[in-house]
Amino acid sequence: MASSLQIAMIIQGYLPRTGGAERQIAALAPLLQQRGISIQVYTRRYPGLRSYEVIGGVPVHRIPSPGPKAAASISYTLGTAWMLLRSRPDVIHAHELLSPTTAAVAARQMLGTPVAVKILRGGLLGDIAKLKSKPLGRRRLEAFCRQVDVFIAISREIEQELQTAGVGPNRQRFIPNGVDTRRFRPLPPAEKWALRHTLGIHQAPLAVFSGRLAPEKRVNELIRLWPEVQAAHPQASLLVLGTGEQEIELQRQAGPGVSFAGQVEDVAPYLQAADLFILPSATEGLSNAMLEALSSGLAVIATRVGGAGDVITHKQSGWLVEPGQADGLRSAILEVLDDAALRDSLGKNARQAILESYSLEQTAGKLSRLYTELKEKQR
Repeated sequence: MASSLQIAMIIQGYLPRTGGAERQIAALAPLLQQRGISIQVYTRRYPGLRSYEVIGGVPVHRIPSPGPKAAASISYTLGTAWMLLRSRPDVIHAHELLSPTTAAVAARQMLGTPVAVKILRGGLLGDIAKLKSKPLGRRRLEAFCRQVDVFIAISREIEQELQTAGVGPNRQRFIPNGVDTRRFRPLPPAEKWALRHTLGIHQAPLAVFSGRLAPEKRVNELIRLWPEVQAAHPQASLLVLGTGEQEIELQRQAGPGVSFAGQVEDVAPYLQAADLFILPSATEGLSNAMLEALSSGLAVIATRVGGAGDVITHKQSGWLVEPGQADGLRSAILEVLDDAALRDSLGKNARQAILESYSLEQTAGKLSRLYTELKEKQR
């Protein structure tokens, strides 16, 4: 299908740097292309990366951002705005409120191109809170609220934060992240056990964490309580997938029954082989790792932050605990591990919830309609 819409995606980092927002764009790209929408990514040029390459059919432009933080931000913002002037996209889609939105709004003022901004995270460490903490941050937020055409909220928490900031419902769109339900799917028991053997996993039950090993993920809390889990379930093991600034420290803290796989190429087999997924984060937007686990038919224990409460119905399609409550997290893990029938029920209901409202196809369809609407308004 010939492309009818050209979309500029602005994001701080992109593949091969990995994160939830980056992986979401990469996963959505082919589905958007099938709908006649082509995207180009404009991101920072980090050391060792080329200024331009095509990744998975997506042109990626990397803008230099040298020097101290403030200077780098200005360089990236101006460089991105200049490249948008040259490419003249139909719609600009910025990911995050900081430099990406600044560049998008600058291009809008020069070109009149409509701008959609996706808020990546809510809460104390979220986009709005971070922007407010910056010099002139509140003024920048007020300007963005006037100049951005549509804000994309991935959670009801973010919707409320936008409302408090002065963005009315008519300029918000609720478009949560989506997950590839064909790739992330549950396996029959025989295939699951065979997969465990292939992966070299011999202990059961198996719990998995997947994500960045950063302070806000609170993996240290999970590791700290694991000896108590093993006291009740001696064969229970915890597998940590991912890398980050806390990796070495967490490995030092880990005791028996906890292992680290690092950055894996494909997390799907590990989720399909697992019995339980645990996400103890202090803050989130809408965790792609959590969506992948739910889609894989796993029982999921997650903190009640970000979009977790939008997706999970407590004790029906998952288990919600309050952030920072180690006793509550431990009790939830033990209760779910104690009851295989409960794990099975949670997993089946989780899969159904994803199929109904959080598939990647649904997200692509909502974005496609939004882009078309913004383009038509420009005429």
